[in-house]
Amino acid sequence: MTDNPEIAQLVGALGEALGPDGPSLAIAESCTGGMICYALVSDPEVSGALERGFIVYSLDSKCELLDLDRVEVESCQGVSRNVAMGMATAALQRSHADLALAVTGFAGPQESNEEVGLVHLAIARNGAEPLHEVHHFGDRGRETVCRKATLAALGMLLSEARKM
Repeated sequence: MTDNPEIAQLVGALGEALGPDGPSLAIAESCTGGMICYALVSDPEVSGALERGFIVYSLDSKCELLDLDRVEVESCQGVSRNVAMGMATAALQRSHADLALAVTGFAGPQESNEEVGLVHLAIARNGAEPLHEVHHFGDRGRETVCRKATLAALGMLLSEARKM
């Protein structure tokens, strides 16, 4: 199980919300690089819900694996509301999952004029408009931004799972 108690608590609550026959999940991660999938598979009560994960850290991977528009992805360095929603929608379409979550952001250090700590989250499910959240965690170091993004993503996923 994950060694972060906040993450473990959210994953446990997600397991309760999903139940044994609940929706399956697809996760498309950029800035978190697999942290969300790791958190899910570290709990045996939740791991079975994970249908698949996409680690799309580079701009190329977002375009090649999720078929996002290269011009749009390059124009924002892969971090925007539209990219996050596109990632979630593509993850849903390229899986057998009932619910897809995507995360993209700038974890740092700052390379040009991007806002370190800016993170976009999105959720897609069949028959519904994608949901979006934006977070401004600040330039607090890669580890902190990734942890906060993982917590926010799991919270968003939990909220949506409780509605299903």
